[in-house]
This record gives sequence, structure tokens and C-alpha cells, in this order.
Amino acid sequence: MDESTTTLSLAIGARVKQERQNRGWTLDQLAEAAGVSRRMIVNVEQGAANPSVGTLLRISDALGVGLPALVESPRPKPVRVVRSGEGATLWRSGQGGRGVLVAGTESPDVVELWDWTLGPGDSHGSEAHAAGTKELLQVHMGSLTVDVAGQAVTLEVGDSLTFPGDVAHSYANSGSEPARFSLAVFEPGVGSGHRQETGS
Repeated sequence: MDESTTTLSLAIGARVKQERQNRGWTLDQLAEAAGVSRRMIVNVEQGAANPSVGTLLRISDALGVGLPALVESPRPKPVRVVRSGEGATLWRSGQGGRGVLVAGTESPDVVELWDWTLGPGDSHGSEAHAAGTKELLQVHMGSLTVDVAGQAVTLEVGDSLTFPGDVAHSYANSGSEPARFSLAVFEPGVGSGHRQETGS
């Protein structure tokens, strides 16, 4: 892991541990509630793991906090500014792709704003999110193919798409240039225990 990834992993680990301890939960209790292994919880809390977005979503839902709460420091002010380059990079690829969580709201109805770049040949698959999750995206650069439960749609610059996030979906760039898009995710009722059971 590079320095920024290590710093983010340590911050996420500290926040997960703090939230778990605030609830008086053991590592085993959090692992069971999140549907992940105890070893994964230990690795996340120690900052030794670079967990998938899906794993972080399961942990945040089990703790009753939104994913943004795990990757940013709590701030008492109602206005939160994230300057360019300060978002949490939660996914990287060897082709130069990255998924950056740039803003988000608190639970129970969480809205996340992402800045995604997929390098040529990159793809990113996502398991089904909690029931009722909705996603909206707009392509800013390149060409993007989005597959939602087996229905593939190719989007060009300026095109947008709205789709259910509570089914398996993926994003792919089959072009020769990078593709960049903004993604908003609405996840209602985070922490209410309604997350679907999914594999890791």
C-alpha cells in the first residue's frame, strides 16, 4: 500500500474500532453482524487490510453508520467541504483507474458522491447493495458500459443513467482512453439491518 492508502486504511480502522467499542461489541459480534470474517475485522481495525467497497459497506451498515462516516473525520459543522484531491480513494486498478468517495451524508438515509476513473480495459463489479438503493451517474470523459443485472448500456460523454443499486452491477471501459464519471448512490435505512446477504 502507498502512503495515502495506508493513512486511509489506518483512519478507517480507527473509526471501525471506535464505533464497535461505542456499541460494546466484540470483534466476533461485529463480524457476525457484518457477515465478514473475524480476521477481516481485525485486519481492518489494524489498518492492515485494503478491504473492498462491498466489505466496507457491510461493516458500515452493521455499525449503523454510512460509508462516508468511516472514511472521514467527524465534523461538528453542518457544512463540510472536501477540497480537490482530499477524497477517500477506495478503489484503484493497475490501469490507472480509481474510485474516490468525495462526499457523503450521515445515516440513516445515506447519499454518497463518487468520482470514478476507469483506465482502458478497466472494469469494476459491485455486488447488490441494500434493498432500495438507487444509483445515478453521468459520464464526463470517454465511453462507459454499465451492466445492471445482465442489461448492458453503453454511455458516451454527457450521457447519464439511473438504475437500482440493489442488484449486481458493473462498470467497464472497453475504449482506448480513460473514462471518467460521477456517481451518486442513495442507500436508505443504513443500519436498520436490511442489507442483503452477499458473499465477499
